[in-house]
Amino acid sequence: MRKQTEIVDDPSITSAKRSATIVYALQAAAFLLAVTFIAAAVVNYVKKGDVENTWIASHFRWQIRTFWFGSLWLLLGGITLIMGIGYFILMGTAVWVIYRIAKGWLALLDNKPMYLEES
Repeated sequence: MRKQTEIVDDPSITSAKRSATIVYALQAAAFLLAVTFIAAAVVNYVKKGDVENTWIASHFRWQIRTFWFGSLWLLLGGITLIMGIGYFILMGTAVWVIYRIAKGWLALLDNKPMYLEES
């Protein structure tokens, strides 16, 4: 059975939620200006301590994983562009990153954590 993470509306949660929203916006903006993807990761790591033991921490974990796995696949896609397969890898990565941003941002707007904890 899964337990529901308790959602508490206090100023620290509001601030953490704002930080997570900024990170999702920076990740989305990366499709126009790539450096914002890195800026999003920097914000995640700088603010990570502020969200510890809150439901927002799951969003930070989701965002950090999106950054690292997305970066890995972008690098792999870039390396394999010469062989032609890189285009497919880059397109797949773009779709995956868009999915992760959309799913995470929508969950954040609904005040839901990204992962349900096992009891």
